[in-house]
Amino acid sequence: MILSGLEIKNQIDKKIFIEPFHEERLNPNSYNLSLHDELLTYTHETLDMRKNNPSQKILIPPEGFMLEPGKLYLGRTIEYTRTEGYIPMLEGRSSIGRLGICIHVTAGFGDVGFAGYWTLELFCVQPVRIYAGVQIAQIYYHTITEPYENYTRGKYQNNKGIQASMLYKEFES
Repeated sequence: MILSGLEIKNQIDKKIFIEPFHEERLNPNSYNLSLHDELLTYTHETLDMRKNNPSQKILIPPEGFMLEPGKLYLGRTIEYTRTEGYIPMLEGRSSIGRLGICIHVTAGFGDVGFAGYWTLELFCVQPVRIYAGVQIAQIYYHTITEPYENYTRGKYQNNKGIQASMLYKEFES
């Protein structure tokens, strides 16, 4: 089952941690997360799964930044989240989708126990100007049956910012 907004509020600082938390961002069954002012783009047109692909940082200026169609931008949430006993899920807000912006390609599913900033896989269907601080995504929570193991270690656990793909590490074993 999906938690209601009231239950999300009840679980804040117990099993759900969102920092910073603003009660006015609660929805009937989700919470709005906002876009940080930093983006990451890959510098090579062709990417290789076996390699740590080079990237560059872009800062979103106060006047906004124009996303170009056909290009992947990695962003992150301002909010740091940690979840115990629930499965966190991330989706774009409908107002963002109606501008033709997708906030994730396939990575909207979190693991129970995930702690960190959410990396957003931004792309658009037509040029669109974005702004830092905009409420861009919504996080919601599923219950999980017991027994379960918390996600405690992994490539993206306890991250400190935008995370480019680390799939190459799986080829190193």
